[in-house]
Amino acid sequence: MLSRLQVCVRPCVSVCRWAHTKEKGKALMLNPHTNKGMAFTLKERQILGLQGLLPPKIETQDIQAMRFQRNLRKMSDPLQKYIYLMGIQERNEKLFYRVLMEDIDALMPIVYTPTVGLACTQYGHIFRRPKGLFISIMDQGHIHSVLDNWPETNVKAVVVTDGERILGLGDLGVYGMGIPVGKLCLYTACAGIRPERCLPVCIDVGTDNETLLRDPFYMGLYQRRDRSQRYDDLIDEFMEAVVDKYGQDTLIQFEDFGNHNAFRFLKKYREKYCTFNDDIQGTAAVALAGLLATRRVVGKPITEHRVLFLGAGEAALGIANLIVMAMMEEGMSQADARKKIWMFDKYVSGVGVRCVCVRGGCLCEAFVHPSPGEVKSFLDAVNVIKPTAIIGVAGAGRLFTHDVIKAMGCLNERPIIFALSNPTAKAECTAEDAYSLTQGRCLFASGSPFGPVTLEDGSILIPGQGNNAYIFPGVALAVILSGVRHISDTVFLEAAKTLADQLTDEELSQGRLYPPLSKIREVSLQMAVKVVEYLYAKGMAFRYPEPLDKDAYVRSKVWNTNYESFLPEIYDWPGIVTKSTYD
Repeated sequence: MLSRLQVCVRPCVSVCRWAHTKEKGKALMLNPHTNKGMAFTLKERQILGLQGLLPPKIETQDIQAMRFQRNLRKMSDPLQKYIYLMGIQERNEKLFYRVLMEDIDALMPIVYTPTVGLACTQYGHIFRRPKGLFISIMDQGHIHSVLDNWPETNVKAVVVTDGERILGLGDLGVYGMGIPVGKLCLYTACAGIRPERCLPVCIDVGTDNETLLRDPFYMGLYQRRDRSQRYDDLIDEFMEAVVDKYGQDTLIQFEDFGNHNAFRFLKKYREKYCTFNDDIQGTAAVALAGLLATRRVVGKPITEHRVLFLGAGEAALGIANLIVMAMMEEGMSQADARKKIWMFDKYVSGVGVRCVCVRGGCLCEAFVHPSPGEVKSFLDAVNVIKPTAIIGVAGAGRLFTHDVIKAMGCLNERPIIFALSNPTAKAECTAEDAYSLTQGRCLFASGSPFGPVTLEDGSILIPGQGNNAYIFPGVALAVILSGVRHISDTVFLEAAKTLADQLTDEELSQGRLYPPLSKIREVSLQMAVKVVEYLYAKGMAFRYPEPLDKDAYVRSKVWNTNYESFLPEIYDWPGIVTKSTYD
């Protein structure tokens, strides 16, 4: 069995480091943690039983990366690129992450949204090798034994889903495993968290997706989703088993649970475990960061904004609550801040859209207001409420119609339009519509990527992508390195402010509300440093002694993609003559 690789290497260090392994021969090549392909040296091949198992050429990682990139460029279909990339990850982990990190701008949309959504819908049809840990409700009472089957024993971060609300695609059951796998790819690529410390988990309690229940290639339980007490008991057992096996400070990220369960579990577990929900808190932080970035353009503080949401689910409520916290930090009362927030939800009927904040008992009770007037559509809501910003998180497609966008342009000199639903087909509007219908005046962000837009006057605007990957990898790295037991919303407020501060004036002038994705590794590391400083300053960190130089500490723990030597370390004993005295 491969022993754990404990060597922590600074980024960009090319010095060869020894990594101890008991494996030899083909087992080294079949393990993605240790496989170097044709980059095994001649001595490694001879000593470790690899000679003859590889072609005689000894390649550098540079050549391997070049081959990888050339093959990718030959492909035009995003799903085929996804399959190829995941295949490389299954064979050679360090090569996969090197290529991903070097072209993160182009490849993040492949390994994560929007292509990962397509991959999830086709999961049973493109399946090649299982990734992550599958726990079904049939395993209840035995989850600790299931965790014991995972080969890595020093897990620090778990991303778990039950597949009920995958992106904007709905209930995909175990096909949702692509989401935890993709998230943890970004933990490593963006923040340098060691991949063997990450565990993707899919909890299978059935699915209500009729298409999957009729699909012969579906890979989960052929049963309706269990919504009884057994489900809650299963999640309780899972949480207890994780901390029992890996420790109380193990980070557990909830991902793509149904709205009702997402809020319940966050409330239930946040004071008991080291956990957060990225759909609620990560989305909130990245949206708030974009809103904070607009201050440098519109010249008004966040307290002067009036925000209208399309959607009232976990993302909307997470963003709204964090905006309220930001307003309170600037001196506004909670009650007054909540009056600045309005929510509308999609309603699939002839009416189209309805206001949910005038109904008692809804999910957004904290943001209930008296009826604003005659409102039958989202356009009516815009005209009556007169928001400075609209934020779409309904996952219902193009509901920011041309009339809605034009109305925002008439109401505001610099309208703020965030179409954050994923994947691309579910976005509330396109970047081109937002810019062209406001004559380039709007401040736009989307959840999935859109290309640059050329206006009639020839100017080019680059839309900002409000990708949660700007937040969760850096926060996760900080939490892991600080030994945090519980994660408060103030951590995400700090992360949002840090992200907004990293946007340069030049990038803002290009239309961006977030730094380019090509800078995301440095963005994540700086965020981790700031959050580590915050956690120690607030007494939330439990790893001691406290590092004096937080920046150096964070960067010293970052995993890199340089190959390690698996040769045994050879050395002499001082003062000992090894040559026989009889020679």
